[in-house]
Amino acid sequence: MKQFFLFLLLSVTTFAVAQEDLSVSIIDFNTQKPVANLEVLLVNSSRNSSLQQISNAQGKVTFRGIPALDGYQVVFEGTLIYAAQKSELISVRSNQAPNVTLVLAPKESNELNEVVITKGATAKINRRDAEVSFEMKASEIQEIPVEGRDITRVLFRLPNVSQATGFYPEAANVSINGASSGYTSYLIDGLDNNERFLGGQKFAIPSGFVKDVTVLTSNFSAEYGLTGSGIINITPRSGSNETTGEVFFITRPGPSIDGKSSFAQRDLSGNQVKNGFARYQTGAGIGGALVKDKTFYYVNFEHTTDIKDNLLNVPQLGVTETVRGTNTFNYFSSKIDQIWNPNFNSSLRANVGVIDIERQGGGLEGGSTFKSAGNTQQRNSILLALKNSYKFGNFSGETNVQYSRFRWNYAKPFNPNSSQVTVLGVNDETLGVIGNPGYVFDAIENTIQLQQKVKYYTENHTVKAGLNFIRGDHQLFGGGNPVGNYRVKLNQNQIDVIKNSGVGGDLNVNDIPQDVQVLNYNIELRPTSFGKNQDIYSAYIEDLWSVTNRLNLTLGLRYDYDNLSKGGSDKGDYNNLAPRFNFNYKLDNSSSLRGGYGISYDKVNYAVYSDALQQNTTSQSYKLELEELIRLGLLPANTNIDRITYNGNLAATVSGVNYLQGPSAADLQGQRENIFSNERRILNPNGYKNAYTHEWALGYQLQLTDERLFFVDVVHNRGENLTRLRNLNAAAEYPIDPNNVVIRTQAQADASRPIPITNGGATINGQRVTGIARSVIVSENEGKSKYYAMSFNYQKARGTDDYSYRLNYTLSSSKNDTDGINFRASDGNNYANEWGPSVNDRTHNINGIYSYYPFKGTTLTLAGLLQSGQPINRIPLGFGTTDLNGDGASFSDAYQGNSDRFPGESRNNDRLPWNTTFDLGVQHQITIAGNNKIELRADIFNVLNAENLSGYSNNATQSNQIQGGSSASGLFTQRNASPPRQFQFGVRYLF
Repeated sequence: MKQFFLFLLLSVTTFAVAQEDLSVSIIDFNTQKPVANLEVLLVNSSRNSSLQQISNAQGKVTFRGIPALDGYQVVFEGTLIYAAQKSELISVRSNQAPNVTLVLAPKESNELNEVVITKGATAKINRRDAEVSFEMKASEIQEIPVEGRDITRVLFRLPNVSQATGFYPEAANVSINGASSGYTSYLIDGLDNNERFLGGQKFAIPSGFVKDVTVLTSNFSAEYGLTGSGIINITPRSGSNETTGEVFFITRPGPSIDGKSSFAQRDLSGNQVKNGFARYQTGAGIGGALVKDKTFYYVNFEHTTDIKDNLLNVPQLGVTETVRGTNTFNYFSSKIDQIWNPNFNSSLRANVGVIDIERQGGGLEGGSTFKSAGNTQQRNSILLALKNSYKFGNFSGETNVQYSRFRWNYAKPFNPNSSQVTVLGVNDETLGVIGNPGYVFDAIENTIQLQQKVKYYTENHTVKAGLNFIRGDHQLFGGGNPVGNYRVKLNQNQIDVIKNSGVGGDLNVNDIPQDVQVLNYNIELRPTSFGKNQDIYSAYIEDLWSVTNRLNLTLGLRYDYDNLSKGGSDKGDYNNLAPRFNFNYKLDNSSSLRGGYGISYDKVNYAVYSDALQQNTTSQSYKLELEELIRLGLLPANTNIDRITYNGNLAATVSGVNYLQGPSAADLQGQRENIFSNERRILNPNGYKNAYTHEWALGYQLQLTDERLFFVDVVHNRGENLTRLRNLNAAAEYPIDPNNVVIRTQAQADASRPIPITNGGATINGQRVTGIARSVIVSENEGKSKYYAMSFNYQKARGTDDYSYRLNYTLSSSKNDTDGINFRASDGNNYANEWGPSVNDRTHNINGIYSYYPFKGTTLTLAGLLQSGQPINRIPLGFGTTDLNGDGASFSDAYQGNSDRFPGESRNNDRLPWNTTFDLGVQHQITIAGNNKIELRADIFNVLNAENLSGYSNNATQSNQIQGGSSASGLFTQRNASPPRQFQFGVRYLF
């Protein structure tokens, strides 16, 4: 609430619009030398604006603080010596400093005094710095086949970007430079759009509100930070003097006409769907001027409904029925721009997302979760951004503020005040789960961001500096069911009574006989919310030095501090200085060489801190265990136990209670002291070091013709201080001889721990205690990664031809010894054996987009994506257990390094087959009158109906990247496949 009042106070005086610089180089055609003291105009007819500047001694002009819009044009009106010229139209994106070159022809060569349109003047070559970035404009996005207008699915078409393997269904689906998708940073108009709990977008901006999207993969400005991966920046649409807009309807009929597959697919949220799936989308956008030349607006709303069927199948109770569910996605966006005068511009942006993903009960192939235990996942977001841009003398600046709220209620129950009941039959088979999901995860983040930027311009220097502050107030209501969970067993008579009652799929807790046998009952002992403020302070300064008309040097320094780095210590990580250096050298008017080095620091993922609170306890027994770890030297001698412990979530289990009459959490608080846990966590007593990345890049760019561009970039990133888990009470390492496999029992493993575990407890200082944990887990920052890539890119704009294309090939290698915040070593804490390909490693990535315009209004676009196979983690098979070393931390369905490996196999040493996907989009626009058009569109995804086992966005726990048996065995269990051929149809009215 305090942040909201601060937001209101600032909004009285502060507005904003993204303001960028545009550089123009003026070259004499005959001498190829810069031309000084010439007047150049920058005009934008859509807003009836015009600016003028005089070229300096290096023949350069900088138009300062211009809005991020389409439709700019550089105009030279001519002199007695040089003919008049204009550039092509230029698009300026958020946080970009584009460059344009005008090559002036002598007056006498232009006898008719015509204005020459300089086609190459849009200068696709980056002549300013060494930023390795790639972008797509709205017009390109609208041509590419895109499922559900989901902007993230366009990003896979760009170099150094791939579809990610996540570790839960809703995980972000974009990996940059082979890093975990949770480290990707999302911005809208240069302001934060990151869900900080696990990573990903707060507001999933739809394509209808996108002017262009840019991915920064390496060597970006010191202005950017808080990620060691890459940055996705969306420039939102703005209005102009002309009223324009769209109304659309899209449908994906689903399995009725799609190609056939025996495997489940995924909806836009990443959750699995199968039978009965269909999607319907509709929306509208409109933009224009409230006051001509002064006040502009753009408003967009998009809605999606997914329909999906599950099967509820419990023959013992006579239940076999289809359970229909729906997902709804609602996105509202608006932006108002105000031009007060040529030196002061303002805007207000609002984004609101309301998302409900239903878990209606049943299962894809049949299940026993009844409708009463159904729930919905909510991912609701609000972003309100006010930005203000101004310039005076040799200065320009921005003062920006954003308030955002994100609520992630992972399982909002249909019956919130009900217990969960797991119902067993006479043979202990599960007959049903009813009443409640059985757990709680309801996270709320209220965030305020304050941002101040300033630039100072001299003849050959542009110095920029900035301050950024982000406060996120996190609150989590998590843990077990505060109403309690029951496990009961029915006898045959009770089963028959329920079956004959006719209740069917509506079975609920009150339909179970009151005299049912209760096997056990558990309840959350801490049914309350908890959290902490995450404060991030950032500052930067950077100088773009135009050394000559050919050479630009950029020297920058950035500093970040995250208060969560304090962890369980009394001080945080204060030494996060990040230098940046790069150069850009113009070889000639058609080519340039660029390169540089920089360090980028990451923020502390809030889940690291939250997990250490939630899975913690303050019981005296647990503190005694920690004191013993200090004595053994496994925790620092100066550890303050009160700082590293917290009264977290813990469930008490009771037997011998009557059905629906179990004791409350308050009645059972005394059990906290004696509950044995398989695993508990602590805050790191040394604090958390911010992960960081060394980034090197070298690139060459060549403008072959006005429409053809070639460039190649070589990139090397080296990650340090990456997060992973350490078990302070780990079982001794147990190397396994592949030629003589001897399985260690859990009792043997427990006996080898620093604090031996026997019969659900331990003896410490002669005292028998049970309120301890088998494993004591702490997040540490000792992980490393290395990424190498060479990316070749060739682009051909349409120009006067009837086709265009872009083609890129990336050869890369991504290796690490941790793949995420919950990664742990498979044997004790032996991370030396974990070094290997990352889960998102791609060796070869070939991407092509070809558009053909056979006649006016018609576009055919073929998009191809070819990727070499993803890594396979080989786990034990044929030994009767996957836990060969007996440490209890081997999960056959997890892909985080905590599974034992097949003896003799290293991590991720095998590969899936190649992924080959071709998508086709066909659209035709019919002109009604003026600019009013009807557009008909059909998209076909996976035209060749290839069954790809690799390379697509997937949840690791359901992927083909986990296989039993050795790589030499050739054993392969197909758990999933990418979507078969799918169809999407749409109609759009443009005006």
